Amino acid sequence: MTHAELSRPSRKQRVRTLWISDVHLGTRDCQAEYLSRFLKGYQADRIYLVGDIIDGWKLRGGIYWPQAHTNVIRRLLTMSKRGTEVIYVTGNHDEFLRRYSKLMLGNIQLVDEAEHLTADGRRLLVIHGDQFDVITRYHRWLAFLGDRAYEFTLVLNRWLNHWRARYGYGYWSLSAYLKHKVKGAVNFISDFEAAIAHECTRRGFHGVVCGHIHHAEMRKVGEVEYLNCGDWVESCTALIEHWDGCIELYRLADVQAQSAQKVATVRESA
Repeated sequence: MTHAELSRPSRKQRVRTLWISDVHLGTRDCQAEYLSRFLKGYQADRIYLVGDIIDGWKLRGGIYWPQAHTNVIRRLLTMSKRGTEVIYVTGNHDEFLRRYSKLMLGNIQLVDEAEHLTADGRRLLVIHGDQFDVITRYHRWLAFLGDRAYEFTLVLNRWLNHWRARYGYGYWSLSAYLKHKVKGAVNFISDFEAAIAHECTRRGFHGVVCGHIHHAEMRKVGEVEYLNCGDWVESCTALIEHWDGCIELYRLADVQAQSAQKVATVRESA
């Protein structure tokens, strides 16, 4: 039994809501295979795509679109066809879609932001979050420059994980590790969280579900419940709402570690 076979439920798990963000389809570092496996494991009433699902910035410079990226789109369309409500919240990398906000195609809705009511009655603002990033809003050239530096760390990340896989180790994000060790990046994340929490308080929301900064998190910022989906480039994370309203942070690395433990246990008992 492989890690891939153990990294998803054997049957589809029924859940109330899924949130994923920052998939960046159209880039070489998109972890589309892992995302497809994740989506296959769940049956959800509603799924929110919380921005930067398609990377329009990257596609402007040339088309990169392997079959694995098409498979993600097909999986989402299949879920929609089978009754899942798909709400696509636009981000800055797929801002070309913002001109079509309020568009509805069957079970698929395109919006700039949404309000989600949990099973236990909490009002959550669902928004990508680039609106609260000062660099993205007011210094676009710096955002593009930072994007290039980020791409370089992702190339190193891809090379490292190629060799980790060859020696039987699970996925690990070098870029996420570096980002969380650099003081400036930590301060940026803190400022982002504070800004978005302030907006939630101003508008009377209990919490926010966002993406944008590729840093999955579930915590209280003041009185606001701050929930960040993370991404499917570095950390491969998502948020899951169960039927009682409880929200869980899914991390691929945790699932792989559990799978490795199961494999070891099976081998020991054989």
